[in-house]
Amino acid sequence: MGYYNPDTPGKPRAQGALRWVATVVVSAMAGAGATLAALPALARTGLDQPAVPAVSREPAPSPVGQTVTSVSVSVADGITEAVKRVEPAVVGVVNYARVSDFFTQTSKLEATGVGTGVLFHKDAQYGFIVTNNHVVEGAAKVEAVLEQGKHVLANVVGTDPYTDLAVLRVPLAPFQNVQPAQFANSDEVEVGEPAIAIGTPMGLDFADTVTAGIVSAKQRIMPVEEPQTHQTLDYQAVIQTDAAINPGNSGGPLVNIHGDVIGINSSKIVAPNFEGMGFAIPANAVRATAQEIMKTGHASHPALGISGYSLSSLPQQWWPDVPVDYGVFVRSVSGAGAKQAGLQPQDVIVGIDGKTVKNMADLRTHLFQKKPGDKVTLRVYRGSRQLDLTVQLGEMPSQNSSAAGEDGRGAVAETPFGLPNPFGD
Repeated sequence: MGYYNPDTPGKPRAQGALRWVATVVVSAMAGAGATLAALPALARTGLDQPAVPAVSREPAPSPVGQTVTSVSVSVADGITEAVKRVEPAVVGVVNYARVSDFFTQTSKLEATGVGTGVLFHKDAQYGFIVTNNHVVEGAAKVEAVLEQGKHVLANVVGTDPYTDLAVLRVPLAPFQNVQPAQFANSDEVEVGEPAIAIGTPMGLDFADTVTAGIVSAKQRIMPVEEPQTHQTLDYQAVIQTDAAINPGNSGGPLVNIHGDVIGINSSKIVAPNFEGMGFAIPANAVRATAQEIMKTGHASHPALGISGYSLSSLPQQWWPDVPVDYGVFVRSVSGAGAKQAGLQPQDVIVGIDGKTVKNMADLRTHLFQKKPGDKVTLRVYRGSRQLDLTVQLGEMPSQNSSAAGEDGRGAVAETPFGLPNPFGD
């Protein structure tokens, strides 16, 4: 999955961080055709992440007549316990492609990429693993590799390129004694809290590598690309972290200090002089998409049918004459429902169903709580006029990939499964 700067409309901004050099964003996967994309606004991520030290708080000078007690907090101990809790559920994911030999006119399966996945649910027969779509894209066969190095054949239940997620099904027996990872409420993530990444960087020789950092930002809007064509499919709100995320970490968990999954690692930024900019799909989005894939084999998403930018990301000389400094600037309108409702280019969306929309992240977050066919009320500014427009949402076209079957020929796994919600109501 390649990423571009979503808030850059095609021209460099005038000041500060907007005078960025061209950059490259790399999906964090090894050997599976990682996408490189030039960015007008980002720079290279370093590959090394320092260990998080224990924090010692020295006592302040004691006021007369008062007793001051020193407090010692060990972040390292918390990280150790969090890793112990979740690491058994983390697996390597190997993508095998069928490669033809021109001279012998035969073909064979070869491992073409290694990523990461995490066990999140078990039933009476199977275990279920979530990973990135780009980790299993185009696979003729997929294997999950357990902590002990055991390879287990995995069937792809379904994929969702729009969120870059996929669900795998594995036999229960090898995971009988493995506790599925628990998912946190990613809406409650705080900037600055510890973030721990576990994955398989640079292949299986470095399986279960742990890196630690913090949550750098709760919502960054990044485009999601189709791995083969590099077409931008959608924009996604992701968690930013400075925990080292390297090729092969894709699909692995980003966890908090309690060992609960706050996101699924998906990409990083690589460009000169920049470091510590990795991104993870929030746990709440993973939860919703994985649940839908388990039930139907694919995920459906509503479409408003516009292209636009966060108003605050545009140079002020490009702003329309509106009485606000926030919202989503509508560049073009393509959806039938949006056109019928009267939405126009140059409108600025500031609300949806009574909730404030400050940027693209807000708009996407609220939209993805809806279903195709639902109606939403948009509050927009058209110049100085405030309008309320009722829009019927469309549906994004299906981009679901074929599943890799047990015969290794890409047969579709049996769907739907009709499984209960593993995350609760």
